[in-house]
Amino acid sequence: MIHEKIERFADRLEGEWRARLKREYPGLDESHSRVNVRPGLKYTRVDIGGSGRYMVVNATGEIFGIKGYGVIHRGHAYGTLDTLDVWDWSGYRATPRKAVTA
Repeated sequence: MIHEKIERFADRLEGEWRARLKREYPGLDESHSRVNVRPGLKYTRVDIGGSGRYMVVNATGEIFGIKGYGVIHRGHAYGTLDTLDVWDWSGYRATPRKAVTA
């Protein structure tokens, strides 16, 4: 179950990141937008290109930024795997989406 949610997160992250790169850097090689998932016992590392970007707590599905590769940064929390729609994943760091008022 958690692995399916992490794969859905990785697909979303790659899609939003790739769309931003195509818009801002049209000639850039797509290898810079490839998302790699590296599962571990406690955390799953989610990398973009060759750089670490996010870590997911396997037990809870919480998403955090990193201090250094493989080091979670609890001060940079980005919700959970169940709240992906609340965040814009296209930037260097995820940002909350603006609420749409009708």
